[in-house]
Order: sequence, then structure tokens, then C-alpha cells
Amino acid sequence: MAQGRAAGSVTQVLDPLRFRGALGLFATGVTVVTASHPEAGLIGITANSFSSVSLDPPLVLFSIANTARSLSAFLEAPGFCVNVLRKDQRALSVRFARQGSNKSGGNKWEGVDYTPGRFGAPILPNTMAAFDCLHHAQYEGGDHRIIVGRVVDMEHNVEGEPLLFFGGRYRALGEEIG
Repeated sequence: MAQGRAAGSVTQVLDPLRFRGALGLFATGVTVVTASHPEAGLIGITANSFSSVSLDPPLVLFSIANTARSLSAFLEAPGFCVNVLRKDQRALSVRFARQGSNKSGGNKWEGVDYTPGRFGAPILPNTMAAFDCLHHAQYEGGDHRIIVGRVVDMEHNVEGEPLLFFGGRYRALGEEIG
């Protein structure tokens, strides 16, 4: 990091497409975040903006675009579940990346198996991990909302490999480095 720069001295405006492209060079896991809302019913989105926050208390976060149709339902639902996908669950990622619930292919939930979590959020089967969360906090984050959840229950299975996203494409783990 360069030293001696004042925090308020940045005058260059970043090109959003270049910025997004650079962010895409950070490999991430792929999740489907789910919830159950009294009026909206089951909701789910594909997100790679998932992160751990704290071990004590156990907190995780994800972010959702302020323009997402499901934003208010996620904020009003009592909790949510972050489902970490396996490399063979790419189709689930694509399904939940669609906007809305009834777009060229019908309801996102049609034919999807799940078990309701403690707050009704769908826990998807055979994922790498599932974090059942109670809403803890939310923050404005530019064009996204950052939602923090307190993990109240979880499942995980270390067998298999995660689905990854890098450079605008789905990926799988490569060889292990010594």
C-alpha cells in the first residue's frame, strides 16, 4: 500500500466495468441464499458476496443489490439460510441467478427439494455447507445492502469440491499447491 496518501485525496473516478472485471479476478465460492416470507413465500438468490464475520458470536454476511426484487422480503423475513454449493450444483446457481420468480422457465422453486430451517428458510440438500441464520444487522453499502446473520444452526460436509466463480465463469478447484 502506498504511504502518505490522505483518505480524501482520491479524485479519479473508477470505470464501473473495469472495477467489476478486477473484482471478478478474486475467486469466490457460490451460494444460494434463501428465506421464507409470509406474503412473498419462498425466495432465493445466487450470491458470491458471502463472508464470515465473527466466531463469537457466530456471524456471516451476504450482500444484495438495492434493485433486487427480493430485497424487501429478505429484510422482512425473520432469518435466512446461506447454502454453499458443490461443483455439481451449477444448475441450482443458474436457476437462482434469474430475476423474479416466473421468468422463462417458471417458478425458481419448482422441483427443488429443501428442508425448512429454524425460521423457515429453505436448506438445500447435498450442499457443502448450510448456515441457518437469524437477522443480526443490516447496513447500507453503496448500491447494495449488507445483511449480517447470526448462525443458529449449520450443516457441513467436507466431502466433494465447491463450486467456484472466477473471471466471469464457473470453475472447480485445480491441483493442490504444496
